[in-house]
Amino acid sequence: MSVTTDEVRKVADLARLAIAEERLPSLVSELNRILAHMDVLSKVKTGESVPAEGVGAAGTPLRADTGGPVPLQRPIGDVAPALRDGFILVPRLATHDQLGEDAS
Repeated sequence: MSVTTDEVRKVADLARLAIAEERLPSLVSELNRILAHMDVLSKVKTGESVPAEGVGAAGTPLRADTGGPVPLQRPIGDVAPALRDGFILVPRLATHDQLGEDAS
């Protein structure tokens, strides 16, 4: 299997990636080398391989969540710009204000 320049352009367009025209030939070449390597790997006979121990559908067992919250050295009000009802209030970003104006 291999990819063409047109296919790379189409995928880049779908992913909304800007790729410079002079970069396309090297990108096509790199992708084709990767696909050729995948073809080689797919021919490796793994039927007699022993599965890895401890890997399977069960996954890793989780430990009990035991510890409480870590206490802060200073009250949160000492480092937060402002607090309301236990929540930290931060100034609105200028970029967010501009987005709000565009949406209305």
